[in-house]
Amino acid sequence: MAPTLDSPAQSLFIPVSSGLFTGSASADLKSTLVLGASDNPNRYSFRTVNRLRDKHHPVTAIGGRKARVADLEILTGHPELEGIDTVTVYLNRENQREYYDYILSLHPKRIIFNPGAENPELSLLAKTRGIESVEACTLVLLSTGQF
Repeated sequence: MAPTLDSPAQSLFIPVSSGLFTGSASADLKSTLVLGASDNPNRYSFRTVNRLRDKHHPVTAIGGRKARVADLEILTGHPELEGIDTVTVYLNRENQREYYDYILSLHPKRIIFNPGAENPELSLLAKTRGIESVEACTLVLLSTGQF
C-alpha cells in the first residue's frame, strides 16, 4: 500500500535538492535552507541541521566550503533550489550581502535571523516582498514547538 498524507505513521520519500528525505508525513514540515552551515559540532548551524533532521524537516545546507553533516552534503555558492519554506541565517550581516538576491529569489515564506545574524536591511527587503522576517534562535523555536 502506498503511503498517503492521510496516514502519518507511514514513511514517505520526499525529494529535495540535496537528496532524499525519509520521514513521516506532516503538514508542519518545512523545507529549510541553513545558510552558513558548518561541519563543526561546536557551531549552532551544525546543531540546527541535526535538530531539523531529527524533527524530519527537509534540509539543505549552504556553507563556505564543501563538507558534510552526517550524510548531508554542505553545498557552496548559490545552488538552484525550489520549494524552500524557511531560510535560517547563521552569517553575520556583512557576509549576507552576497546572498541577498539569492535568498529573495528562493521566495521563502520566512527568513530567520539567528543571534548575531540580525540584518535590518535584508529584513526590510524581505518584508517588501511579502516574506516574513524573524529575529530568533532556530534551536529555541524547534525546542519550544514554535518552528
